[in-house]
Amino acid sequence: MADNLPSEFDVVVIGTGLPESIIAAACARSGQRVLHVDSKNYYGGNWASFSFSGLLSWIKENQQKTGISDECEDWRKLILENEEVISLSKKDETIQHVEDFCFGDQDAAENVEEAGALLKLPAFGASDVDRVAQESEKESTPVENTLAEVESQEPEKATGTEPASTVEGNDPEITSENESSHSTALEESAPETGSAPSESSDQGPKKITYAQIVREGRRFNIDLVSKLLYSRGLLIDLLIKSNVSRYAEFKNATRILAFREGKVEQVPCSRADVFNSRQLTMVEKRMLMKFLTFCLDYEQHPEEYQGYENSTFAQFLRTRKLTPSLQHFILHSIAMVSETDCSTLEGLQATKKFLQCLGRYGNTPFLFPLYGQGEIPQCFCRLCAVFGGIYCLRHSVQCLVVDKESGRCKAIVDHFGQRISANYFIVEDSYLSESTCTNVCYRQISRAVLITDQSVLNTDAEQQVSILTVPSEDVGKPAVCVIELCSSTMTCMKETYLVHLTCPSTKTAREDLEPVVQKLFNLNAEKETENEELEKPGVLWAVYFNMRDSSGVEKKSYDGLPSNVYVCSGPDSALGNDCAVKQAETIFHEMFPTEEFCPPPPNPEDIIYDEDEIAPEESGFSNSPETKPESSTEESSSGGSTAVKKEDNEE
Repeated sequence: MADNLPSEFDVVVIGTGLPESIIAAACARSGQRVLHVDSKNYYGGNWASFSFSGLLSWIKENQQKTGISDECEDWRKLILENEEVISLSKKDETIQHVEDFCFGDQDAAENVEEAGALLKLPAFGASDVDRVAQESEKESTPVENTLAEVESQEPEKATGTEPASTVEGNDPEITSENESSHSTALEESAPETGSAPSESSDQGPKKITYAQIVREGRRFNIDLVSKLLYSRGLLIDLLIKSNVSRYAEFKNATRILAFREGKVEQVPCSRADVFNSRQLTMVEKRMLMKFLTFCLDYEQHPEEYQGYENSTFAQFLRTRKLTPSLQHFILHSIAMVSETDCSTLEGLQATKKFLQCLGRYGNTPFLFPLYGQGEIPQCFCRLCAVFGGIYCLRHSVQCLVVDKESGRCKAIVDHFGQRISANYFIVEDSYLSESTCTNVCYRQISRAVLITDQSVLNTDAEQQVSILTVPSEDVGKPAVCVIELCSSTMTCMKETYLVHLTCPSTKTAREDLEPVVQKLFNLNAEKETENEELEKPGVLWAVYFNMRDSSGVEKKSYDGLPSNVYVCSGPDSALGNDCAVKQAETIFHEMFPTEEFCPPPPNPEDIIYDEDEIAPEESGFSNSPETKPESSTEESSSGGSTAVKKEDNEE
């Protein structure tokens, strides 16, 4: 592939995380020639999502910490006398302290194969492949047949034939006509839409084994970073503006939970929730509504918080005649801020943001992308490709080539020894070497991912997407954000839940998060336990790891980077994606100040074709950039895991 790459581009992007992917899409959309490469064999970097087997491979890779070997050792011959190089890192050091635990019988899954996985066959002819496939179908069990059939259709997720769920709202900007026409039916049948059942539902719930998790591993889409989308946040606005929303589907987060006095309970958010709540007295309902109404336009009433600007938000709440339970709900479940570090104005701003996002798509402010957060970078990569961007995975870069006189970066040299020139270079932080990052002080994020057998708060509706904040018992330590996903989010198999825990690191991820896991879950599901433990959800499998948080690092902190090289950070510990979107837009405008950032693609009906373009269009091939937006539906329906509706192009 390297031999076929052009030797000159306008922009070279290294890394396929969310900020890099947004920048690549914006550059391609503005007519720039974009090369987007990643040394990994998957999109997203630390924003990626994995199947269960894929995550096990990722865990093994990060525990062994294998580097990338040089395929071309004589690449230094390409460097001229008036040039110098900035070597890039061959090893990803952003993940540390990876520990995984299986709470079931791991030996029983030793010979179990993942359903729907591709067969590793020798180089047969087409007829031989068909014969082997037919024989394997005959030998497989009915359950495996069902799974294999469903998984073989996975690439057709892009066709939007029958999406498992959609945005639970009527905003025409994100929900297409086809989606909205059957969204009601989907909501009514949500518990049955998660995945093909492995066992008959009328037999009652059965204990999930590790062997089942391995067999149905392709049902899982496990995010390395756990985030939600604010319904009026920067990322949703960008998805709508750029029309990238047509490449994905979303599910509304259905409930906000709180952990208080050892119990998990639901937090009333909207006006209807408040007045229907049985947890609050009538007096508390009035107090809560009065305070939330004030927060919506707190800027108009500075006298209400005058004198408390330098106080913490928790101290301010105590002066508002709110009961302890209301203070807890507002602080940890609505504003979702620190009890010790958040000022009054920051708390009021966070509360207002929460309230403004209510009601756009449902009773909570949050959306979650079907098939995981890892879909979002891929959506922007698709937009870039539609407008001519070239993508190369498993394509590492040896170095940046810098001109000594001008101090600007001129080119990159890849692992095949090819020199590729460009005007601008975008590099994800993890690709920079230790010598470049000597003066950079990184923070860390503690992460845990659990597969559990039931929800942290069981209700009549099984298919819930929940967010829970668990405050620390130790003063000064950060709260832990817990996001629980059900099978209808297409991130886990039926009758299981996928639970993400996140907090800024103080120690290793296991030391930070295991106390919270022990509060909420039963870690000894296979053994006899007390009645109190039996009421808790059982953990079937878990992994802990620390992830580098490179957000907020200023460019001048990196040693010796040229002015036309821009660094994108990895995921931060915040719940939303505003940091990534702001960074992408800032970098884009520094490169192209006069260009619009991710403008809407042209409507296919408005495109006027020249006479000489008609012939290639009819034959199914076209090199014209104007025709690419129209072909995006065709492209995405042939593969990938996001949903694209043909009706979207006609809206």
